[in-house]
Amino acid sequence: MKNILTRKSLFGAGVIFVTLTACSSNDWQVRAIPSEAAVKTALDDTPDPALLRDILLPQQAALGLPESVRPCCAFGNAQRVQVGEMPIPFYRHANTVDLESIGAHAFDAGGFSYQKISPDEGKSTENNGVLYTLKGGFIDLAHIRDTADNTVAIFYQVYPNLGKQTSIKLPYEIGDRSIEIEAFDVSGLTPEQRWEVAAAIAARMGFAMAEAHEIAQWHGYRSFALWSEAVSAYSIEDLYSNMLGAKIAQALITDNLVMSRQQFNYHMTSWLAATLAWLQPLSVDQTNALFDGVDGLWWDSNNPLPNKFMLLKRHYQLGHIQQPFLVPQTLAKRSPSWPLLAEVYQNPVAPHRLSIAQEVHGVVLDDVAKLYLHVDDKFKASFEHIPTGLWQQGFDHTQFVEIAEYDQQQDVIELEAHLQQYPQLPLANLSVKE
Repeated sequence: MKNILTRKSLFGAGVIFVTLTACSSNDWQVRAIPSEAAVKTALDDTPDPALLRDILLPQQAALGLPESVRPCCAFGNAQRVQVGEMPIPFYRHANTVDLESIGAHAFDAGGFSYQKISPDEGKSTENNGVLYTLKGGFIDLAHIRDTADNTVAIFYQVYPNLGKQTSIKLPYEIGDRSIEIEAFDVSGLTPEQRWEVAAAIAARMGFAMAEAHEIAQWHGYRSFALWSEAVSAYSIEDLYSNMLGAKIAQALITDNLVMSRQQFNYHMTSWLAATLAWLQPLSVDQTNALFDGVDGLWWDSNNPLPNKFMLLKRHYQLGHIQQPFLVPQTLAKRSPSWPLLAEVYQNPVAPHRLSIAQEVHGVVLDDVAKLYLHVDDKFKASFEHIPTGLWQQGFDHTQFVEIAEYDQQQDVIELEAHLQQYPQLPLANLSVKE
């Protein structure tokens, strides 16, 4: 893109200033103060590149966490919808997209945006949805974008306080949430290493926010009172998509491409498109064909939204490593539109595993930063299947894996009862269960 400074060129300039607009977090601009050492080396005959990177982001550079969550896309295509007990006739919820139709990113967009794709191009909405990629399986764009936004906002609260005890309050879900960062020694880190440690903490905590959201949805969180979100809890594409967002944001932070809302939006737009292209996306028709192939096994097209068991297959393996769910050829062949997919399966592509760093420059991330979640009284009944010692006084993200395991055990019980009521579902026949 034109007229965009990279992190290297920004640091190389040696003189950078800091300001942050005092209005909403939707319109922020951050510039950095050079340290005395950076100024001194900039005036030397041979400036030291490492010292030129010694910049400060003062307290007023901290961004507020995004206040809006983008509507995510329930797994499947052309789902039936009902409100309460009333079906909506003649309506199907279509949410598949292709690479060419994806719009410009907009920080903290919520349900609507209208943003320039790049400085010299027109505006567009984000046009979020689901698409299938050969390396990453089904991808939910809203999850990528939300976690990327959270990661950037967390970074600007972490970096000015790096090494100091810090508390970051997060938006409420099923109870109060916060990120608690312990004091730790940063004296042995170079300026660039400090930046990278702060970016890694932000990515880890941004992804932990996404894990907490999956737990909250299962346990009764609703962004809209009349619409249950249990159908989206632990959906197979969610956490892989969230981790993509955290990793893209970490890359942008590392390259210093997030110094303003507009700059972040431009570069997030291009990085998102490039990342999805690398994962090898399919067309809308091909994605829909794969949804048809797993109908009755991974989701149920006859069970309307927001019924919980419209979603039949879930992913409970939280943690810093995420594997995508690729549709095997045996299931793809179940699709009436198999001819659209036959060529795709001639040359199988290996799934691309994602992971979030656990240690950066000697700093063990989970030792210094934790996301804490407390459960309010009105949600406690949903935790009755979990030992009270694990959650009653609150819990942190290192315990999320255990919470999800107990949720999985409860879902197995409920799903088995559901399948007894609907024996016609292919999933009810263990011989075809995958």
